Formats: sequence, structure tokens, C-alpha cells
Amino acid sequence: MRVSLKSASFVIASSLLVGESVLRADDTRFSDFTPLTASAGPTADESRPITFGNPDFQQRSIADRATQLAAGAPNSGSWDMNTVNETGRRQGRYLFTVFETGQSGVQRHDRWHDLTETIWQSPVPGGHVAFDACYWTPWGTLITAEESWETAEFGATSPYGRLFELKNPLDAPGLTEPITSVSNDDAVFVHRNAVPRTSHEGIQFDAAGNMYFIDELNGGNVYQFRSAAQRGKGKGKGKAEYFDAGQTFVLRVGDGNTPNATGAYRWVPFTDEEGAALPGALTITDVRGVTSVDARNTTNKPQFKGTDYQRPEDMQIQAVKGGEFLYMTTTTTHEVYVLDLKRNRISVFADRNTIDLATGLPVGSALASPDNLAIDHEGNIYIIEDRSGGSDDDIWFARDRNHDGDLKDPGEGLARWASNGTVGSEFTGLYFDPRNKRRAWVNIQHPASGNDRTIEITIPHRHDHGDHAEDCDR
Repeated sequence: MRVSLKSASFVIASSLLVGESVLRADDTRFSDFTPLTASAGPTADESRPITFGNPDFQQRSIADRATQLAAGAPNSGSWDMNTVNETGRRQGRYLFTVFETGQSGVQRHDRWHDLTETIWQSPVPGGHVAFDACYWTPWGTLITAEESWETAEFGATSPYGRLFELKNPLDAPGLTEPITSVSNDDAVFVHRNAVPRTSHEGIQFDAAGNMYFIDELNGGNVYQFRSAAQRGKGKGKGKAEYFDAGQTFVLRVGDGNTPNATGAYRWVPFTDEEGAALPGALTITDVRGVTSVDARNTTNKPQFKGTDYQRPEDMQIQAVKGGEFLYMTTTTTHEVYVLDLKRNRISVFADRNTIDLATGLPVGSALASPDNLAIDHEGNIYIIEDRSGGSDDDIWFARDRNHDGDLKDPGEGLARWASNGTVGSEFTGLYFDPRNKRRAWVNIQHPASGNDRTIEITIPHRHDHGDHAEDCDR
């Protein structure tokens, strides 16, 4: 998603002012708010669980698991990442999310008809697990992947760690209970085995069509997949598909042996251009008889050593003047890194030394377990924590005035943008509507009540009389 880099006025708490004032509702942007000085306590209404730093921001629950189950829809819960159909026919009509459970699935919400359906569900528990990633591809399909893999010096045998492509996400029919062996027959859901096995979460595509992904592990790596189809080298006759073949690389800073390293990096290949393991790289045959390249265990070997980071999770591309930045969270070390994809350098974007714009002091332990990332229409980065709703689960706004990939300039830092009041849950999947700068969505995942929700966040026009912003895409 390309974004405008126009600067935004921004109000902060106390006497520290960035920008002149909160704008009228018709001009308000998501970057216009007063930073919250503390996390929210427990909410009395799980359908309106978010405390915002701007009273103009409105919220409504557009889908919840209890309603789905009552309607006879298969729905295993733990709703994770969000995306819409960003391209093609009926653009922007559908909001997709996935289930991060031991019987994973894919859900589609029809925004025009307020209809939520499960369009793919693992036929049996343990068949497909921990779907986390949920991304719309540049060619108009949906990809998800399993956040589950294993460390095994002599070769893994896990059936998981797979990336899947749903090739007909708009047309796959809604499912009802019970799920049987034929329930998913009309959904074209394919394991894309050219992508090596790992514990997936963040996935992003750059302007050149390269795909980036991570291994969510203490000691996990960062990877780049270069499709053979992007270079016109795909196998077979006719038009090659993106995942038919491709080469995978791991990010290495220096010799790769210094964890959490910053500075100049390079991409070290461990497969060939067709996706086959290079000599010395590890292939595995899992318990179902599927043979794949093992990313995690290969990139621990000296000749393919990748630089280790501590639970890398989500990623976000940001278009900037003259290039692109790729942001990455590391949950264990409470950091956000940024890769300058043009200059091949990685640096720390945000950590506990970053200024809290509500206090003017380092944010310290107020920032903990950054998990997801999001980007708004102005190119601002949002950092979503994996913490406890009703206690300390927040979304932080990163104020980077000049979009130079650091928060060290005057007036820059972090500000608490929103806080989650649903007990036992976490925020996940914050996603800004690419067609409407006044709308976003976020999921409330695994609440103590068991009733996962999707919350729509809007900035209404002054003439709106309802609880949500007027659609501008129908």
C-alpha cells in the first residue's frame, strides 16, 4: 500500500505541544489526538472496548464469535490479522481475518451486507494450526500461514510452518457446521511449498514484488523470497504463478553471529531460483510425506547463518522518498527495527529509550511486547502490544515528523493512541482502510469471555448522524 507522506498536526498531553490544535471533525485524521497517559481499565461493554485519545474517534462491533456460533457457522476463535480485498473487482467490499487456533480457518466479512462467513476451516483439529498472517496479494488472492515450527538440529518433522494461498477468496462459499472432509471443496486453498517452512507471522511485499517473512522465535530470522515469475523464469508453459518457484534469502549483518545486530546487511541465499535447497541446506519430509526446505534450522548452519532477533513478529512496508522502509517488531526485546531496503541497513526505530510524548521522558516499561504494526494514509506507523486487555494493552503512535526511519528528532517519539479494556484479550490486526482515510479495523483476540470481536474505528463527518463514517467506496 503506497501512502502519502504529508506531515500531520498532532496534539500531545500536558504542556508538550506538537501541532496547533485538534482539527474540526471534518478535517480530523487518525494522527490528531491527545496521548493517553495510562492504559484503560476493564470495560463494562465488550462491544465498545477501546479508549481513544480523541473523542471524535468512534467504534462499533461489526462481527463477534458468539453471533457466528449461534448462526451455526464454524468458528474456532482467536481472530488475528485483518485485510480487505485491496485490488480487483468489488475492491474494499470484504474484510478478511484468520483464526489462530489448533483448528484454523479463514473468515470473510461482507461490509456491504453486514454478513460474516467462515469460508475455509481445517477439517480436523490439528490439521492446520495457528493461522496468523492475513495478507492480500498484489495479484488478488489471500495468503495466510502457520505460526508454528520446531527447532531440530537433525531435521524437523512438524507438519506445520506452511504458507497457504486462498485463490478464490471472493467466491469461496460460506460454511456451516458440521465441517466434513468435503466442506472446503469449493475453496481453492493451496500450500505454497516454494516458501520454506518457518513460524510465520509478518508478511509484506515491496514495490519490486519481493516478499518478506520472519521466523517468530527467540533467535528468529528475517527472510526474503524472490519469485521466479517476477523475473520471467517460472517453470512450465503459460503464465507462471508467483509461488511456483523462487529463491529465498536470510538477512545477515556482519558474519551473522551477533544477535540483534544493526548496520549494513546482505541477503544470503539458501535455496536456488526454483526453490530447491542449496548444497548444505536442510530439507525435511514431514509426517504427512511433504518435503520442504527448513528455513529455521538451515539458517542456524554456519554457511547460511542469519542474524538472530528476539521473537520477530509483524512487518510493515512504508514508501518513502527515494525508497522503502520495512519495519519489524521484536516482542521479547520490546523493540521495533527498520530496514532501509534501498541502502541495505537495519537500525532500531523504537525501544524503551524512545521519548513518551505524554511525559517527555523515555517510555520505559510502558512499552512492552510490541507485536503488530500498521500504517495509516499519512504513512504513520502504529505499534500494537501483545499484553493484557483491561490492564495494559495499548496501541502506540510513532511520531516520525520527517519520515527518516528514526524517532530522534525534536518533537518525535511515541504516544499512546488507544487502550483495550476487554479483560483477557489483546489487540491484533490493526488495519487502516486503503480506500477511506477515516476508517480502520482492529480485532479483540481471545478475550476471557471467549467472544472475539472485530471493531470498526471511524472518524465521522460532522453531518453524519450514525455511529460510523459514511462509506466512500460504494
